Amino acid sequence: MGNEIRQDVLTDRVYEGVKAMVMDHEIAPGARVSIEGLARRLDVSATPVREALARLESERLVVKRPNAGYRATDLLDPDALLDLFEMRLLLEPRAASLAAENASDDELQQLRSIVEEMRRQPDLGEKYSDYRRFAGLDQEFHDVLARAADRPLLADAVNRLHAHLHMLRLNSAPGSAAATTVTEHEHILEALVQRNPEKAAEAMATHLRSSRVRHRPRTTAAGSAQRRAVPS
Repeated sequence: MGNEIRQDVLTDRVYEGVKAMVMDHEIAPGARVSIEGLARRLDVSATPVREALARLESERLVVKRPNAGYRATDLLDPDALLDLFEMRLLLEPRAASLAAENASDDELQQLRSIVEEMRRQPDLGEKYSDYRRFAGLDQEFHDVLARAADRPLLADAVNRLHAHLHMLRLNSAPGSAAATTVTEHEHILEALVQRNPEKAAEAMATHLRSSRVRHRPRTTAAGSAQRRAVPS
């Protein structure tokens, strides 16, 4: 039992370590991922590295190529980013509307707890390790809300779209956008508690349109486009 616990802790540590490298571009988008190199860097065997990469593949952060190993996924280009948000605007306002009708008291309390914890998060830095908890809570809010709609296929579709958000991993952290995100989540939650489907759908649509603007590429002084890793 003790060995199993230690192995789980090791696996989680390796997973978080490799994920941070990908999110912070220490492993560049599109670059080959060396299992042996990561094992040496993290001072572990190849087994937990393989397990970590399998988890990251399920999150769309790496892809496995036949007979060629893993590579980090490319970032979403502007057209793919637009497609992603168009799909979210089709699905998530509907999910919010249904959640206003169908969410249980326990689900509403869970959403309230998520928002409260997001509000308590410290100032966000520039590394994935600084903002990963906030980003995780942000995604959890959307996923719990989708489940509360009581439409399993809709919830699954929303969850799959959120997996692609990892491909927005970029060069700077959420920063001041965090407070705006929390406020928008509070407006959605207020509509759910009021059992107001129309207001919930509109609050979600407003949030997603605002998020789409926050995710737009920005131009640096050198004229090159960058995007910011901001909450959804």
